[in-house]
Amino acid sequence: MKHLFTSPSKLLVAASLLMGLSVSSLMAEVKEKFQVSWTIYVGWMPWDYAQQQGIVDKWAKKYGIEIDLVQVNDYIESINQYTVGKFDGCLMTNMDALTIPAAGGVDSTALIMGDFSNGNDGIVLKDKKKLSDIKGQEVNLVELSVSHYLLARALESVGMSERDVKVVNTSDADIVAAFSSDEVSAVVTWNPQLSELTAMKNAHLVFDSSKIPGEIIDMLVINTETLQDNPKLAKALTGAWFEVMGLMKKGDEKALSFMAKASGTDLAGYKSQLDSTMMFYDASEAVKFAQSSALRETMKKVSEFSFDHGILGEGAPNAEFIGMEFPGGKSFGDKSNIKLRFIDTYVKMAAEGKL
Repeated sequence: MKHLFTSPSKLLVAASLLMGLSVSSLMAEVKEKFQVSWTIYVGWMPWDYAQQQGIVDKWAKKYGIEIDLVQVNDYIESINQYTVGKFDGCLMTNMDALTIPAAGGVDSTALIMGDFSNGNDGIVLKDKKKLSDIKGQEVNLVELSVSHYLLARALESVGMSERDVKVVNTSDADIVAAFSSDEVSAVVTWNPQLSELTAMKNAHLVFDSSKIPGEIIDMLVINTETLQDNPKLAKALTGAWFEVMGLMKKGDEKALSFMAKASGTDLAGYKSQLDSTMMFYDASEAVKFAQSSALRETMKKVSEFSFDHGILGEGAPNAEFIGMEFPGGKSFGDKSNIKLRFIDTYVKMAAEGKL
């Protein structure tokens, strides 16, 4: 996740303008060629490995289609491009799926929930060792991202709110350099930047995502109409993903070393990042997570945070403005405005060996 940050609020404006062109209808059709965007992050490096080692191609050929995974240098920009129809799918977090494509009117489906952050996102203070020391400080982070959400949840845990700090919007690409300056004393970010920061002198990790397990979820999101018209795409992507998960579960060092190098670290560094990531190596684990009541509770929290920060879409009257569907016929929010769907259909097929 590197380079320039594009504000979600600007994206929502762009997305709303494009609604007149009916983005989803432009994308919805039976196709043979697909593109999925991705950015560098510990939990998403398996996709790069799958692409580079021919695993994606193998599964795509099985279903008579072509799939191209395209790396985008900026995380928010990758979601921006997906939202306006350039890509059929994109790797993103649960919160960003809600506040960018879903809030922009693009019906999207979480095909695979591959992991959740279990320490990969954190708050770092300079020369201070307690979270409560953050009071009164300027906090640099990617505004309206999962970092912002993590900050809000952290402040709650010590009886504070965002009124006790001042948020400074900072690109993920600039966060390390910012903390290195004398002016910045508090930051919130994700790996690999988080690892760089915590290795610095006088830097102290005072809160991380392991304190809110299961709330920052890393997902493969596909345009819903594209998915409905092209189930072969879902089968191929799910098959490729769990083939790589099988290698990682066995500790395949060739695969892990590839991912480490591609993400800009060494094997030890990558394994360290994996230690703070709850990967669902077995499809059955992913199914269980998708079906859990905890997922619905998390998305309720995320929706409330998003509404409070004005990022559920223009004119959203409450936190239930955008409807979400979950496995088992469960839902949250406005059922007449379902724009984000969590499914277990294809991971269940993987668990049952039916792909």
